[in-house]
Amino acid sequence: MIIIKNEKQIEGIRTSCKLLAELFTKLEEFIEPGMSTWDIDLYAAEIIRKMGGNAAFLGYGGFPGSICSSVNDTVIHGIPSKTEILKDGDIIGCDIGIELNGYYSDSAHTYAVGSISNEAAQLLKKTEESLYAGINAAVRGGRIKDIGRAITEYLKPYAYGIVDSFCGHGVGLDVHEDPQIPNYYPSRGMNHRLKKGMVLAIEPMINLGTHEVEVLDDEWTVKTEDRALSAHFEHTILITDDKPEILTAL
Repeated sequence: MIIIKNEKQIEGIRTSCKLLAELFTKLEEFIEPGMSTWDIDLYAAEIIRKMGGNAAFLGYGGFPGSICSSVNDTVIHGIPSKTEILKDGDIIGCDIGIELNGYYSDSAHTYAVGSISNEAAQLLKKTEESLYAGINAAVRGGRIKDIGRAITEYLKPYAYGIVDSFCGHGVGLDVHEDPQIPNYYPSRGMNHRLKKGMVLAIEPMINLGTHEVEVLDDEWTVKTEDRALSAHFEHTILITDDKPEILTAL
């Protein structure tokens, strides 16, 4: 069931989203070569606690971390580890949710660690730009599949692999809600009209090589099948009468 949020709910979600946006700003300054993904998890968890919120992903479906930390060829759902040490030239995707007074936010950003290759920098840039192409297509009266079409059309000149095994989703009163939001096109499933009051998480996952992925034996970590780099960007947005409002942006 798709939940159309009322004004009180929207304000609660908006507050949670602003805290998450602040956290991502802090992470950009914090992440550097030599630290572990466990260090990043602890740092993020402490900031969330000081903000008065809870790490929405911790324990969700049994997930063991406060954040998803996905390095290089890990697409999504990387588990923070004391032994995974970042080095110069890596990229790391941080996917984080905050629960604040019963309201949920969800966002992701892929960071450069130190100095990265031109190829990796281009992947990050185009993946983030494709997210905004998808957001711009999320207008009242349009349809869900317009979002994935916009992302796919934007990326067509670059021959990247667009992950089609995972998708975006509704969010706000829970971590994951209906509807599913494919970040690719063509796609199967429902194609509801977008209505004012929908809160959606749009999150393209883009690979330097094939779109194919595999889930490791830990049943969480998703890697590119060919072990090429992958980037992931995500925002929580609100459908309005006008253009979409990006709730997880400052």
